[in-house]
Amino acid sequence: MSSTMIISMLGGLGLFLYGMKLMGEGIEKVAGSKMKTILEWCTKNRLIGVIVGTIFTAIIQSSSAATVMVVSFVNSGLMNLMQAVGVIMGANIGTTVTAQIVAFDLDSIAPIFVITGVVMIMFFKNETVNKVGEVLFGFGALFLGMSLMKNSMTGIKDSVAVMKMIGSLKNPLVAILVGLVITTILQSSSASVGILVTMAGSGLVELPMCFYVILGCNIGACTSAVLVGLTGKKDAKRAALIHLMFNIIGSIIMLLILLPFGGYVEHWINVISADPKRAVANTHTIFKVFQVIILFPFAGWIVKLTQWLVPGEDEQKEKYELKYISLDSAVSPAIAMIEVTNEIKRMGEIANYNLERSMEALMKGNKDIINEVFEREHEVDFLSRKITDFLVKINQMLPVSETKNIAGYYHVVSDIERIGDHAENIAEFAQTKLNESIEFSKVGAEELQHMFDVMNKEVKLALEAFTERNEEHLKEIMDLENEVDDLEKQLQRNHVRRMAKNECSPKAAIFSDLISNFERVSDHATNIAFATFREEEYI
Repeated sequence: MSSTMIISMLGGLGLFLYGMKLMGEGIEKVAGSKMKTILEWCTKNRLIGVIVGTIFTAIIQSSSAATVMVVSFVNSGLMNLMQAVGVIMGANIGTTVTAQIVAFDLDSIAPIFVITGVVMIMFFKNETVNKVGEVLFGFGALFLGMSLMKNSMTGIKDSVAVMKMIGSLKNPLVAILVGLVITTILQSSSASVGILVTMAGSGLVELPMCFYVILGCNIGACTSAVLVGLTGKKDAKRAALIHLMFNIIGSIIMLLILLPFGGYVEHWINVISADPKRAVANTHTIFKVFQVIILFPFAGWIVKLTQWLVPGEDEQKEKYELKYISLDSAVSPAIAMIEVTNEIKRMGEIANYNLERSMEALMKGNKDIINEVFEREHEVDFLSRKITDFLVKINQMLPVSETKNIAGYYHVVSDIERIGDHAENIAEFAQTKLNESIEFSKVGAEELQHMFDVMNKEVKLALEAFTERNEEHLKEIMDLENEVDDLEKQLQRNHVRRMAKNECSPKAAIFSDLISNFERVSDHATNIAFATFREEEYI
């Protein structure tokens, strides 16, 4: 086996792996927002989860990536373990699509995909066209790499040492170990089985040997999810363990079938297709579908077993924590915006609640509520910092459809943080009112409460408009802001008039500061509502 042959084979392998990576990432970037919509369907039931997992993984060409997303969903609390198990099972079926694609002989037209992709990347300024170009380039590179590997493998049969090594794989356990190690290194069962398809097409490996290598690939595919799960919460660890257990148990079942009945399995695989490459691809698909059929009724037991192996609940490490996003684990572009939107929504609800409690403290003169508002403001500030850090982290990896919204998300976090500051200001005014025994006139108190209620309604509608991408309330939000502006002017005049008539204490000057704060909160609410919409369309 010459050095030229080795270099050619390694170069083909590199091109094959890069093409597969570029194609999968390109598809994910172009259709990231669609991906997360598809994933949300898995919340229906476990069977739909299997279908969703199959489709999703078939699109992005990687069960490892799909399962990492599922683990991230579970870690963020967006998916429970019973929903996750269905998606994980489906991901195992979807990953077989790559081998089916590789089994086609497309070497002759691969250069067409490559040059088309290059033209789209280099000569178009549209980002979506560029990403589609990456997909096409990756697809062509995949087949060019496979062709290079196939051509270099033709001389391997003349190498006694290499053929002797390949012959040692006739031991089922050794073949399983080889598949496991290769897939662990490559971090993709799709890639390792794709290479196996190429080797089978070159006559280097026989179908019975491929059976056991595929089983090893199934187990090795769990590595990525396990690594992500190690840094996550306990449910994330359990989700990764579900993937590992499903593949191990499924592989053991297949091994117990193959050892006594391998000849019959080989016969029926060849009946479906005698082409060696297609036979390996079909084997991969049939094994995965069979495993899902066998283990699907026991999904609940698998979940309970993971809960037994990873017992207890997560300990709260910090006084405050993020609920939906994790800054320490891997991030998937397809779910990043779901996570950050939910975390921003949570931050907005906390700031809004603090606003309501600060007003309650002002009207009731309750010192305990005042202290509660001050304490909760620290949590709002914490969330503001951490969410901003996450936005910085994901900014370069988001799909094209989401990048246009990222600036708006930065502003929303800032506006919510400012609303939290105004809640703190109101609490401070409540403290001043309590310490200095300030009393508002009955009319003045009613005016304050009315203006607050209008402003608070606007805040709630604004948060809903942003988090739900709901345009229904935008016109109403603008009307409420105009009403708040009018009230601010009217109440300032009324306050001056009462002061002139000695109808309220001179100490009640905080009244003017309060309504100014209400008006600024209203402005921030409008900013939040229109963060991802064009305001001029609703004027």
